[in-house]
Amino acid sequence: MKKSYFGIPLSLLIHLVAINATLYYFTAETYRYGITGVIYYNLGWLFVTHSIKFYSRAKRKASTSKTFNFLRVFVLYGLVFFSSFTFLGPKTYSIVYLFSVYGFICLQLSVFKIFFYWIKKIYYSSISKPNKVVVVGWDKNLKKVRAIFDNKDHNFEYVGFFDNKISKSPTYLGSIERCYKYIFENDITEVFCIASQLTKNEIKELIRITDNTFKHIKIIPDNKEFFTRAMSVELYGNVPVLDLRASPLELEYANLVKRGFDIFFSSLVIVFILSWLSPLIYILQKFDSPGPVFFTQSRHGLNKKTFLCYKYRSMTRSNDCDTLMACKNDMRVTKLGRILRRTSIDELPQFINVFLGHMSVVGPRPHMHLHTEKYQNSVDKYLVRHFLKPGITGLAQIKGYRGEIIEQSDIINRVRYDIFYMEKWSLKLDLSIIYYTVYNAIKGEEKAY
Repeated sequence: MKKSYFGIPLSLLIHLVAINATLYYFTAETYRYGITGVIYYNLGWLFVTHSIKFYSRAKRKASTSKTFNFLRVFVLYGLVFFSSFTFLGPKTYSIVYLFSVYGFICLQLSVFKIFFYWIKKIYYSSISKPNKVVVVGWDKNLKKVRAIFDNKDHNFEYVGFFDNKISKSPTYLGSIERCYKYIFENDITEVFCIASQLTKNEIKELIRITDNTFKHIKIIPDNKEFFTRAMSVELYGNVPVLDLRASPLELEYANLVKRGFDIFFSSLVIVFILSWLSPLIYILQKFDSPGPVFFTQSRHGLNKKTFLCYKYRSMTRSNDCDTLMACKNDMRVTKLGRILRRTSIDELPQFINVFLGHMSVVGPRPHMHLHTEKYQNSVDKYLVRHFLKPGITGLAQIKGYRGEIIEQSDIINRVRYDIFYMEKWSLKLDLSIIYYTVYNAIKGEEKAY
């Protein structure tokens, strides 16, 4: 489940707009004597909501807790509101009138809260099915986490738990040893591990299995030693849970920034480059070799979903185009194709994939299906790179790990850089990768063949 940082500033903005618009319309005199009233009402709201953690990102146990928090903010801010007419501005309003005004403010905020909840529920139900989760280990924290799983707002489907102590619970699935096979064979999306009930080696094995079977793992921690660069803490009720594969791209605003950049950048390339370059390459290809201007190949993208990847055709037609990567002095490469591949111009049609949302400008390079099937079984954590959209270029490519995979270390280091990029993403990093990609294309790369 993605963390939502975008909804908090949006809610705060709408709340402040509603409060200020209502006060200005119904009690305008308080706004006509300088900015004292404006500062008082807005700072009052910020102080009250901050003191009770009204905009906290912590996942609350139940809707009753949320309702209580909402009522509490109404009471506390009511004190701020009514105090203002004692210390600020003219006292021309009756107490009945002021109660009516404040009641209208509370009504507006309540309606927005219900509307926002309704929109969010429709949105999440339309874009994804519930995340099937299992818990490995059992202790008193499981009951607290279960309250979150059972809350339909969080889009979970709780399957059951594994533990070495035999339980009569209807959700008991067996011993911890049995969980490894169960996770692999069933459509489990996320695995929660209660660290206090497992040994260090059992946790490491569970992390290895989930990473290599494309499952998310989250740890309810104790003092065992297992850390990653991207580890972050989420609160499920008041229970801390460690997410070992957290990424900045899980944040809504980060995805909006990256997608906005992708659309803007790809639109420029399509309009100002592909629009005239494609007809030119088509004409040159007619003199060089028969075949279409574009070459399409099925590749794995985000969440290992298949899409058609576009390139300018740089080879002659063959039966092994979907199974054999281009190698040095490859006889399949045409004369024009050598130029296109040396300058990376053959990759430019993938900006169409970016515009359509299949790819991003920067990200892990998408691999052929045959290679995915090969490396997911032989390269540790290979499938982790599919947690984000593939890119036209990436960190691994500017570090020299592009093109043909000759040694096993080539794919291992490529995966290592892809995971590092996922964990450390920023727009600045994307712009840096794009710069060095263009620089390397102009300079020429050893493995660009």
